[in-house]
Amino acid sequence: MARYDLGMKPASNLLESIFVRLERLFGWNRNYLYGVLNGWFVSMGDGFFNQSIVLSSFAASLGASNSVIGALPAITVGGWLLPQLLVASKIRHLPRKIVIYQKTAFARTASMIFIVLSSVIFSNNHTLLLVMFLLGLLINSLASGVSGLPWFEVAAKTIPAAERSRFFGIRNLWGGLLALLAGFLVKSILASSLVFPFDYTLIFALGALVFTLGWNVYGLTIEPPDPPQDPSRFRDEVRAIPNTIMSDPGFRAYVMYRVATALSSLADPFFTVYALRVIGLPKASIGNFLIVVGIVAPLSNWVWSVVASHFGSRRIIRYALGFSIAALVTALLMPKGAGDWYALVFVLSAVAQAGLNLGNANHILGVANPQARGRYIGTVNTLVGIAVFMPVLGGKLADAFNYQLVFVIGAMAYVGTWFLAGKLRRDV
Repeated sequence: MARYDLGMKPASNLLESIFVRLERLFGWNRNYLYGVLNGWFVSMGDGFFNQSIVLSSFAASLGASNSVIGALPAITVGGWLLPQLLVASKIRHLPRKIVIYQKTAFARTASMIFIVLSSVIFSNNHTLLLVMFLLGLLINSLASGVSGLPWFEVAAKTIPAAERSRFFGIRNLWGGLLALLAGFLVKSILASSLVFPFDYTLIFALGALVFTLGWNVYGLTIEPPDPPQDPSRFRDEVRAIPNTIMSDPGFRAYVMYRVATALSSLADPFFTVYALRVIGLPKASIGNFLIVVGIVAPLSNWVWSVVASHFGSRRIIRYALGFSIAALVTALLMPKGAGDWYALVFVLSAVAQAGLNLGNANHILGVANPQARGRYIGTVNTLVGIAVFMPVLGGKLADAFNYQLVFVIGAMAYVGTWFLAGKLRRDV
């Protein structure tokens, strides 16, 4: 097969036979199959490493302050977004971007192993374990950020525009079911006799395994080469940001909306901590939340994909922002001792996140100039990467005042973002 010219080893005979069977069963071509399997494995990994439920509860169990918990999305999301403009300048001239994705898979896997080993080695020193945990997350998110732009470049070249909504929908639907399975496993592990932090050690080890599978299967993608382009410098990419934004009204509206969404998310990391520290739910309830999210996410992804095919990404985004507002309002209305009813907050949040993920992916691939796709994606992700540090401020407000104030501010910010999203292009 043509993958040899990418410096890649062929899949084993067993894997090859599995791939062939899946191709025949679903009628997918090989690149489509790799992309779908990547989504399934990574979604399951996200179930074990769910930032708003698993990671925040782990940090809270280690005694982390609200400011540190608020920094989790800044590390996991911001670390993923910030490097992308630099990456855009470094990969622009490469005929095949999949090579960069392949090289980062090793660093990402190593960071996962680092987190797992740290939870064993420093199990008796919670302060040091928290530091090592945050360091491992940072390394992983930065390496993931380097691979993020090549992923989009490869997907844009290998998945036709007319098939992207279905492609993302299939990834998210069945990936969500695997995330549901992860939720059941997390619930069982947290309810087992394993003492803290070894219960989380097992959870992180399972997540590391499926993440590694997902990263490596996408590395098998056979990417058509780009036409030759001149190398670009990072300084030139930074200088081009104002002109890139101002010269394209559709892209400018998208950038404003994405930055506003990131700023509005200052309260999102505190749903789980609020449940544990204020509502009074036990740690074992975390597994219930993951299961509920695992049930809702695939269904909502299917609905969002239908909406996308009929109405476009702008409609998805505005609906999803409405669910984000509803999640914050519901959290505010939950009384102490609400019990499992609090899961409704995660239902609304999961529906919102699924819609935003699908809507954002479709919209940026639709508005980005194909001749400068890396610059477009790198620009918006770098600017959003700066804005996602807002939850740190949310944590400080929660420490100084209370969680309810943070939820009110977040809901009001999402209302403003909903109006901004009305300026997005309707034809994408």
